[in-house]
This record gives sequence, C-alpha cells and structure tokens, in this order.
Amino acid sequence: MTRREIREHIFLMLFRKDFHEVNELSEQIKMYIGDLEEPSAEEHLYLANRLYSVVERLEEIDVIISEASSGWKLNRMGKVDLTILRLAVFEMRFDDEIPVKVAINEAVELAKTFGGDDSPAFINGVLAKLA
Repeated sequence: MTRREIREHIFLMLFRKDFHEVNELSEQIKMYIGDLEEPSAEEHLYLANRLYSVVERLEEIDVIISEASSGWKLNRMGKVDLTILRLAVFEMRFDDEIPVKVAINEAVELAKTFGGDDSPAFINGVLAKLA
C-alpha cells in the first residue's frame, strides 16, 4: 500500500469510530481490514496500530483543533472534516516521519475526495494556523 492509501484507510476507520462504542473499535477494525483486498499481515498490523495511536491521543488532538479553529466548536464541525483534521493534527504533531506540509496537503486531498465543497479551504485554513 502507498502512504496515501494507508492514510485513506486510517481516515475511513477513524471516521467509523464516531458511530460506534469504544469497546467495538477492535471489531470495527477487523471488519474494515477484512474487507480490503488481502492486506498482508504487516499492513494489517500497521493500520491497526496507526489507528490506535490516533485514538489514544484524541483528547489532546481535539484540544489542538479547538484552539486552532476559533469560532468553531468540534460538535458543529462535519464529521468528515473533523476526522480529517484529527488525522492531520496527529501527523503534524506526533509523527516525525511526515513533514508538516505533506500532512496538510494530504488532508486537503482527503477533503477534496470525501468532504463538501468548502471542506478543502476549511481544512487548509485550520491546519495553516498549526504549521
């Protein structure tokens, strides 16, 4: 899998998290990854570990997003935009392997694919404050 594909899968799994109980997360991961075209054991483990790393830091990530998105409460944001922001903030603040500019660009690309018409500009604006 490419980094972009991995990021997209993490986004889709993270998006599911908001619609299920926390104790269902591991089952949701298994179901999602099971639907992929034969991921290797290494890819399966990487995807799961990456998702859990983001989820473990969600409270901290949400505080960062709240501070950067002045005038927007998290519960008012669209779930897609919020999920993209969560993943991007994780990559920007907690993943030394991904340059900040790459994290922002990839978040904007996710917003173009999954978000609404205003999502790319909104995502870019919030993340630019954190760069």
